[in-house]
Amino acid sequence: MRKRTRILLWISLAVLMLAGIAVLPLFAAAPAGNASPPLAPEVMKWGFAAAAAAAGLAAVGAAYAVAVVGAAAMGAVAEKPETAGRALIFVGLAEGIAIYGLIIAIMILGRLG
Repeated sequence: MRKRTRILLWISLAVLMLAGIAVLPLFAAAPAGNASPPLAPEVMKWGFAAAAAAAGLAAVGAAYAVAVVGAAAMGAVAEKPETAGRALIFVGLAEGIAIYGLIIAIMILGRLG
């Protein structure tokens, strides 16, 4: 693995871990009543930051995956045109990463209330 890719991977992992730690107060036990008390502004701030980090980093990861997979897929299609269907499936799987990040961001924002 190239040094630049390894550094990007470690930075992404660190940001994801920090975002996960920032969201922990959102999952604290709620009181027994129907109405939950409003969240502190600090918790709201970190919740929004975690949602943004989840969506943003997932989009960056999906963009990198589509760039690598798309280039390889087009090379394979140039050599054997009958592989176009499989190539499209692999590019779609790489795009799924962004969708998963968006779903996690929506779940975090839904938890914020």
